[in-house]
Amino acid sequence: MKAVQFDTIGEPAEVLSLRDIPQPTPAAGEVLVRVKVRSINPSDLAFIRGGYGIRPKPPCGAGFEAMGVVEAHGVGVDATRLPAGTRIALTALQGAWQEYVCVQAATVIPLPDAVSDEIGAQMFVNPLTAWAMLHECRLQAGDWLLLTAGASTFSQLVVQLAAEQGIKVLCTVRRDDFTEHLLKLGASAVVNTAKEHLQQRVKELTGRGANAALEAIGGKAGAEALESLTRGGTMLVYGMLSLENIPVNSGILIFKQLTLRGFWLTEWMKTTDAATQQKAASTLIKLFASGKLNVTVDAQYALEDFAKAVVHAEQPGRGGKILIVG
Repeated sequence: MKAVQFDTIGEPAEVLSLRDIPQPTPAAGEVLVRVKVRSINPSDLAFIRGGYGIRPKPPCGAGFEAMGVVEAHGVGVDATRLPAGTRIALTALQGAWQEYVCVQAATVIPLPDAVSDEIGAQMFVNPLTAWAMLHECRLQAGDWLLLTAGASTFSQLVVQLAAEQGIKVLCTVRRDDFTEHLLKLGASAVVNTAKEHLQQRVKELTGRGANAALEAIGGKAGAEALESLTRGGTMLVYGMLSLENIPVNSGILIFKQLTLRGFWLTEWMKTTDAATQQKAASTLIKLFASGKLNVTVDAQYALEDFAKAVVHAEQPGRGGKILIVG
């Protein structure tokens, strides 16, 4: 079978290659999946560069998230729950950018017919992270949530989920291209930080500051988001797009009694009870199936064209996710 792999840590477009490797056989508790659609996330590229929470041990596969069809079962798997032909969303640490992959049957999400392959391939990383981070913020209807990198696929999902709960969302952007789109999705306000002073606009819009912030940029942008919180506010950090650490104002942290901590979906899934995880998955499936929650796709590439897909995924100003199909 064909698989995208790498032998050395480095720039994805330079170190990845398409290879022919043996098709895997499912071990006990696993299912063999014929992969149909794969998503490209920042975490995939950070992993290849050696900058992710899990260190690669080359040679290894690339890509964490995909959807596909169950083809075979390992010992102990309930074939009545996941019969051959079942469409599923999956995450695979050993690499999803290949034709077949084996994953633990207990971790996959069966997809109803109303959820497309393209949505299914994006079911884990962004939607689960969005749901989980909102859950961790403990916001109430009428509270304000600040999102940096507001045009990202992740932020667009948060906007839609928050709007369902009556939470007011303020998104930051660097360009005006997505302002109207974010407002249509349910954002209460969009601030272009290239033109406007964030703290001042947050104060004007909220009256006292945001109750929580989800931060993905780092550096000065992260510091400004933290300082835009109201007393007792919380900021969860889940990315560092600028590759710069946040310079924290200790005085504001102390005297405003702010909470600042990181968020990593992998760790959340390890430490969160099964009932909460099941609630997240079922809620997301229902919202996607009903059309109340949507994700956009900017482009699709064949597996053989993975290098073009990776380059496209890193271009600024994309309108949605880049997918690898076939």
